[in-house]
Amino acid sequence: MTAGVAALWSHRNSLRILVKRDLAVKYQQSVLGYFWSLIEPLGMGAIYFFVFGVLYSGDTERHLGQAAESYPLFLITGIFAWMWTSSALSEATNALTGQSRLITTMNVPRQVFPIGRVTGRFAEYVAGLPILFAVAAVYAAHGRIHPGWSLLALPLAVLVQATLLVGLSLLLSAVNVLMRDVERFMRLIIRVLFYATPIIYPLSLVRESGMPGWVKVGYELNPLVGIFQLQHAIWYPDEFPDARLLATTVAGSLLLLVAGWWAFRRLEPAVLKEL
Repeated sequence: MTAGVAALWSHRNSLRILVKRDLAVKYQQSVLGYFWSLIEPLGMGAIYFFVFGVLYSGDTERHLGQAAESYPLFLITGIFAWMWTSSALSEATNALTGQSRLITTMNVPRQVFPIGRVTGRFAEYVAGLPILFAVAAVYAAHGRIHPGWSLLALPLAVLVQATLLVGLSLLLSAVNVLMRDVERFMRLIIRVLFYATPIIYPLSLVRESGMPGWVKVGYELNPLVGIFQLQHAIWYPDEFPDARLLATTVAGSLLLLVAGWWAFRRLEPAVLKEL
């Protein structure tokens, strides 16, 4: 794995070119271009705010606590991070099948292709951060949030989330070449993960629910739970994951990175033969 990382680093310019090409192709015939990476999460945030912040405002405020007075910020913080996750997993799954000609002709580590999809979606996530900070500044000016040391949760959240997504992208992209059902299966999994992760609701809602204990334990084994707690903790320090959840999240993300890298290397000969 160390040798693979070194090879990947030596071809970082190839990764940069692939990311720029993917972004250019994605938005080349679009009038609004990169603004779509902002419009979609903001639109989703508006819909969920209408449902949970207007129609069911009483139930929402009861469980949100500190975040009740700035629920739109809570929403878009989670949704911006979720767009990076869902887009990266969707596009990385077919990163090899959709670029077979490049893969068989370019002399670069094959990991570049799925990692490039994760990096491209990260660029879109970064493009949305100014809007996120602008909304946070408005709430901070009105005294509804009090950001401080909790802003340090942002680089930690990004690092752990990138680790998880790279591992999953390597695993899914390789397996999808050999079993094309993976791509269709992931569409369902991504929808389930959205509601099985504290993105539009707080983790306390799950912990205080009447679900069996083993369900709650299984729920928190999902590394995305701790990652989105970190994302929300940027503005709401009370949401920062406890030591057990943080350790589970970091360990799970690292484990998936190692497993994804190992599986990609093991499957690479069969993948190249199939392509």
